[in-house]
Amino acid sequence: MAGAISLLGIPHDENSSYLQGAAKAPPLIRRELLSDAYSSWSETGFDLTGRFVDHGDIDFAQPGDPWQRIESEVDRALDAGHPLISLGGDHAISWPVLRAVRRRHPSLTIVHIDAHPDIYHAYGDNPRSHTSPFARIMEERLADRLIQIGLRTVNDHHRDQFKRFGVEVVEAAHFSESLSLDLKTPVYISMDIDGLDPAFAPGVSHREPGGLSTRQVINLIQGINQPIVAADIVEYNPSQDLSNVTALVAAKLTKEIAGMMLRTSSAAD
Repeated sequence: MAGAISLLGIPHDENSSYLQGAAKAPPLIRRELLSDAYSSWSETGFDLTGRFVDHGDIDFAQPGDPWQRIESEVDRALDAGHPLISLGGDHAISWPVLRAVRRRHPSLTIVHIDAHPDIYHAYGDNPRSHTSPFARIMEERLADRLIQIGLRTVNDHHRDQFKRFGVEVVEAAHFSESLSLDLKTPVYISMDIDGLDPAFAPGVSHREPGGLSTRQVINLIQGINQPIVAADIVEYNPSQDLSNVTALVAAKLTKEIAGMMLRTSSAAD
């Protein structure tokens, strides 16, 4: 189907360091995304009715390494030829997702929106920790650039890692509405829901006040001027949500990322 967006649920949170629960997120995000209560149109002018090709949720009850399963299932979803939005799950899943995405995109920039850098070498001696995916991603050269936006928990170890991997950082304290990313390659968006201030998205395991508003994040996404080839939306924890507010925010961001995928792919054509 031309002008379609692939969806894949990745209900995995076994590498969460504090609270589990993000594995239950994908069906709840879908419910809000497809609800008749809300408009099916993105702000960028695309009616998303019938445009989502849903590949379902990965079944982690099957034996084997979950990382290999994620990589394989993402690869299968990408075979459909559409941009892919993965619904996590905790942030650890970004590493195997990007292994599959990178094979198809020799030039790639990650735009990562988060309260946390998630670039610890191995938090709690776990190299797959949800606090460590970007260390693995950059070690394996799965992107040419990593731009992290909205950070507000930076420590000295993070700063050492930034230098090691050449990470471009825009901490929340220095975020500006006029931020220009100067993008030159296709883009992967990694959207951690706790990148937003908990006033807008309380349903996360690690609430960190002082973050971006929903409007600021949407404006940032809408400012991307290169093809958005894939994205993940992670760390929504339904057990911490209030009246499904965060599920709705996650669905809204899914919708606006999808709209920008369609817009940037049309511009590239």
